[in-house]
Amino acid sequence: MSRWNYLRVGGLAALTEAAIYVAGIVYFLVVLDFANVTAPLQQVELFVANQTSLYAMYLLIYVVFGVVLVALVLSLHARLKTDAPMLMGATTAFGLIWAGLVIASGMVANIGTGVVVDLYGTDPARATTVWLAVSPVIDGLGGGNEIVGGIWTLLVSVAALRTRALHRVLNYFGLVVGTVGILSAIPALGEVGGGIFGLTQIVWFVGLGILLLRAGRREASTFLREE
Repeated sequence: MSRWNYLRVGGLAALTEAAIYVAGIVYFLVVLDFANVTAPLQQVELFVANQTSLYAMYLLIYVVFGVVLVALVLSLHARLKTDAPMLMGATTAFGLIWAGLVIASGMVANIGTGVVVDLYGTDPARATTVWLAVSPVIDGLGGGNEIVGGIWTLLVSVAALRTRALHRVLNYFGLVVGTVGILSAIPALGEVGGGIFGLTQIVWFVGLGILLLRAGRREASTFLREE
């Protein structure tokens, strides 16, 4: 992949991640009003009533998000590796680990909720018990805390600052976003930290996407002039 092309891919990937975040927030907080459904049995009933859309949303916010994240991680690696090879090696490793965890979380979520919905028709109490067992697995892999995503965001920002890439304001903002994600691993801060991480990372993804697309256009212009 040529230099100008991978920058554009990375920019589009970053903007796609932001859009997926927004879609997930709107679906769960506005459409399903999931924050106000706290009883496990009520959650299961909500899943039964919205099985198709829930399956599609889990596929989007976990599996698609993870796949697109791989493209973004590799694009940033190619952009920053020259001046910080060791740091970017570690950064890319955490990014790919995060992508894998997010994809795995989505697969568990879809299979788990499918089992729960099937059980609900014959045994609502057992369906609720299964959901209570599956839910922590989903949260542990990709939703309960954001430590891996936080580490990746933090390291990308550190590498960009060291190599004077991207934009200094975005890089400092990324340090804050990454730190919040890491702190979400603390139980007392988990829910609040995860929420703040998600909202601030939307802004970070948008800024990152714009900068990468601009860099891609500059590289494309240079490439065409050289031709």
